[in-house]
Amino acid sequence: MKLKWLLLIIIFLSGFSLFAQNSSANTQANYFDMSEFPQWTRDLRRGEIVAFGTLPFTYFFTTFIYDSYRYIANDYNARYAPWPFKPADSIDMKQNELWAAFGIAAGVSITLALVDYFIVLNKRNTARQEAVIPRGEPEIIRRPLHEVIETADDFP
Repeated sequence: MKLKWLLLIIIFLSGFSLFAQNSSANTQANYFDMSEFPQWTRDLRRGEIVAFGTLPFTYFFTTFIYDSYRYIANDYNARYAPWPFKPADSIDMKQNELWAAFGIAAGVSITLALVDYFIVLNKRNTARQEAVIPRGEPEIIRRPLHEVIETADDFP
């Protein structure tokens, strides 16, 4: 009986979200522009995303490679087989082996983030060097407004 009342209360309270209003008047406050941050902070954020994003994959491959190494080092004993081939009575890695695998995976993830940074830096520098304006296109020079006003006063 209590379960029915609890479910009824949850359904009743979740029904209020059906009538919630979206606030469209304050859309400018939610606008986020990355150009207000310096380039090095954006590069650092990208590196963080790449490092944490690759960590699960590098940890999986590191543990698989380490399990394979243990399997080979123990004369192909089935109890040391890598993950997809492990039997029910397999011998798990010790705590220090797990931490070593995690440390290696973290190091590989940071290395991948650094490689990504240098690739992006190289692309950015190449694009900056090859920035050629096609013939017939207007060249847009962006200067602060006070410089534009000062140069306009110089002309009669």
